Amino acid sequence: QVQLVESGGGSVQAGGSLRLSCAISADIDTTYYHMSWFRQAAGMQREGVAAIRWGGSTIYADSVRGRFTISKDDARTTLWLQMNSLKPDDTALYYCAVGHRAPALSDHLYTTFYDYWGQGTQVTVSS
Repeated sequence: QVQLVESGGGSVQAGGSLRLSCAISADIDTTYYHMSWFRQAAGMQREGVAAIRWGGSTIYADSVRGRFTISKDDARTTLWLQMNSLKPDDTALYYCAVGHRAPALSDHLYTTFYDYWGQGTQVTVSS
């Protein structure tokens, strides 16, 4: 019902920037859906990076707050993640996700509450 395609990943040196994009195609009404970015480093669990509620409220993981910015277009067809001041620890496969069940903003960084996932885009930060 919802297809997500990430793009914009690549290799960058520490301190650099990247902007990830997620193209969203849906045959259902996503008006009240929230959208998020997750990442998964090799051998690690998937973790929430940033989320944006349908109304525009955002939440960020402590590790990226102040460096990353999540945004979306009004039509909810594109999700972005602007990543600045990148660190080697940011190296991971980044996924965008869409869901509707999270009852509160504080829940938006948990994988449990997302129904649809993209295939991921790799971000590699070298020191």
